[in-house]
Amino acid sequence: MLSTIAPTCSNPPGSNGDQTAALLLAGPMLRRLEADKLVIWLCTRAPVSLHVVLHPGSGEEITISPSADAGNASTSRHDTVQVGRHCYIHLLQLRPPTPFPVNTPISYDLRWAPLNTANDTPAREHNPGAQHSLAETFPDIRHPGQPYPRFVLRSTLTSILHGSCRKPHHDSADGLVAADAWLQASDNPPENWPSLLMMSGDQVYVDDVAGPMLTAIHELINTLGLYPETLEGARVQNSQELFASPFNYYRRSELLPDTRANQTLRSRFFEGARKPIFTTSNADNHLITLAEVVAMYLLVWSPEPWNCLPEGEPAGLTTDQQARYRKERARLIRFIEGLPHVRRLFAHVPTLMIFDDHDITDDWNLTADWEHTAYSHPFSRRIIGNALIGYFLFQGWGNNPDVFAKDTLHKVLDWSATPDSTHQDALIQHLLKLQHWDYSLPTQPKLLVLDTRTRRWRSERNLNRPSGLMDWEALTDLQNELLNHDAVIMVSPAPVFGVKLIETLQKLFTWAGRPLLVDAENWMAHKGTASAILNIFRHTRTPANFVILSGDVHYSFVYGIRVRTQKGDPHLWQITSSGIKNQFPEKLLNVLDRLNRWLFSPRSPLNWLTRRRRLEITPYRPASASRGERLLNASGIGHVQFAPDGRPVLVEQISVSGRTRFEVETAALSELNTPARVNAR
Repeated sequence: MLSTIAPTCSNPPGSNGDQTAALLLAGPMLRRLEADKLVIWLCTRAPVSLHVVLHPGSGEEITISPSADAGNASTSRHDTVQVGRHCYIHLLQLRPPTPFPVNTPISYDLRWAPLNTANDTPAREHNPGAQHSLAETFPDIRHPGQPYPRFVLRSTLTSILHGSCRKPHHDSADGLVAADAWLQASDNPPENWPSLLMMSGDQVYVDDVAGPMLTAIHELINTLGLYPETLEGARVQNSQELFASPFNYYRRSELLPDTRANQTLRSRFFEGARKPIFTTSNADNHLITLAEVVAMYLLVWSPEPWNCLPEGEPAGLTTDQQARYRKERARLIRFIEGLPHVRRLFAHVPTLMIFDDHDITDDWNLTADWEHTAYSHPFSRRIIGNALIGYFLFQGWGNNPDVFAKDTLHKVLDWSATPDSTHQDALIQHLLKLQHWDYSLPTQPKLLVLDTRTRRWRSERNLNRPSGLMDWEALTDLQNELLNHDAVIMVSPAPVFGVKLIETLQKLFTWAGRPLLVDAENWMAHKGTASAILNIFRHTRTPANFVILSGDVHYSFVYGIRVRTQKGDPHLWQITSSGIKNQFPEKLLNVLDRLNRWLFSPRSPLNWLTRRRRLEITPYRPASASRGERLLNASGIGHVQFAPDGRPVLVEQISVSGRTRFEVETAALSELNTPARVNAR
C-alpha cells in the first residue's frame, strides 16, 4: 500500500526528518529508451554522485556511473543544472556495454551520495561510507513483491499509453494514478507492458493555478532557495515584491500598469484565458517567475516536496476568494494523495512529452497579433520565456538530449552559473528561436512527435485569424520524415481530425473576430495548413497504416478515416485521449456529440462543405455509450495496442472506475498475443 500525505501541516515542506529521503526531490523518471541508451531525469536538494545498477536477467549486475566529462556519444553522461541554493536537476544518459535485452523486464536501482561541492567528492556526513539506494529509501516505488523498479524495452511499438491535460485542481480522478494501478495489476506481466507513455500536452497548467497550490509553490521556493529575479514592465519590480503584493492571489492580471498601451496585452494575454463558451479556465493565478514554474513541476510530479497542504487562507482574500480557496484545497488533497502512484509509474514506464499551450500560457501563439502583442512587452515575454525554460528542464530535455547538447545546454548552464536578468533573457531569446522541439524515435512503427506551437503558419490577410498549426517548411519536413515507412504513429497535441461541429463553432467565432473566446485552434482553421496536411494523407507514398495520437480537447474519441476514392478498410486513424485530469462540461458535450452525429455523419451532405470532403470519417462508439454517443467524457489514460503492421487493434480509456473500449472493427484483433482485458464502464 502506498503511503498518503497528511493534508494538514505538522512540518513545513522540506522538513523530512529522513535526510536520505530528503535529498531526492523528484524522480527518477524514465525518459527516452532505446536499445543502446536510457535517459533518466531526477531532481535533488544537493549535488550528488549518481550510479545506476542494472539487473538485465540471469543474475547479472551492471553498474553504470555516468560522468559530466563524457567525451563522446558512446559514453554515459550525467548533466546537472542548479536552479536554486538547494535544487539540482539531473539528466542521466546511460549507455550499457551491450544493447538492452528486448521484451524482458530489466530491474534497476539508483544510488546516490552527496558531494562536497568544493572538490566533488562524496560527502560523508549524511551516511558515512555508504551510498543511498532508491529501492531501500523509497520501497513504495517498487511493485509488490519486487526488490527493484523495472522497465521493458519492446522490440516493436506493440502498445502505447497516451493522454494530455492534467490539471491538479480539477474535480476528476488522476489518469496517471489509474495507469499505475493498471500497470502493476497481477494479470498484467511486464512482458505485456506498453512501450512508452506519451504525454501529448498540458502536462502542467502554468496559466491556471489553484490558490493553495500557489501557497505551496511559494513555501517550496523559500525552502529550496529557488532563484529570485527582477521584473520589467509590471507594477512590481522583482519576485519578492510580487509574492508580497496584494495582486499575488487571484489578481495577477492587474500587475500590468494601467496604461492604454497595456490594455491590448491584458485582453490578449490574461483575459484571453477566460473562455465562457467551452471552458472555465482563467489566468487569475498565472505563474510569472521561473522559480514558481520550477516549484510547480516538482509539486505536480512528486510527493516529496509535500509534507502537507498549508491550512488557512492567505490574508487579504475576499469572501468569494476564500470560498474558492477552500474548494481548491479539498480537490488538491485528493491530487496529492495520488502522487506516490504517479512517481511509481514514471519509474517503470519510459515517458515522452510535448508541449501544448497550457504548458506555457493559454492560446500560446494562437494568432500573429497575439505573438506581436505578447512578445513586444518585457513582462509577458518574460512570463512566456520562464515557462519555456521550465518546459526544457522538466520535459523537453529528456525527449531528445542530443539535439540540446551544445548550444541550448550551454545557455542553460551559463544562466545557472550566473542567474541574473542578462543571462535569463539570453536563454529566453535562444529558446524562443529554437526549432528542435519536435522529435522522432527509430521504432517500428516509427514514432513522430510534432511541434504544433512554435513553427506556425501565420495568417497574412488578417493578423487576428488563427495561425496554421505548422508552417510550410515544417510540413515539408514532416512529409520527408514519412517517406519509406510502411507504418507511422504521429503525435499531434491537437487532433488533426476533430469533432466537426465544434470546429464549425470555432470558425464562427473566428469570423466574428473573437477566436480567443473558444480556443479556435484546429488543423482545419487555416487553409494553407489544412490543405498541406490533407494532401500528405492522400499522397500515394504516405505510409500504408497511419495512426494519429492526440489530446487537448478534454474528451476522447476514435475515428477511422478512408480516402473516398479508395476501397477497403481505413488506413488512417485519429485516436484522441483527453484529459488525464480534466473533462469537458458534461451536459454541453452530450448536446454537441449528438448534434455532430446528426449533422456530420459519414453520409451527411454537409461533409462536402468542409475541407475534409474527400475523406470518409467514421467514428467508433465507446462500449459504454448510449445511442448517438461517440465521445467519451472520462478522465484517464488512453491505451492503444497495435498489430505487427501498425494497425490499431485495441483502443481503450483507462480510468479509476474501469476501462472503456472503443469498438474498433478490425480483423487484426486475432493477431494479438494477449487477450484484451476490459471492464466496460
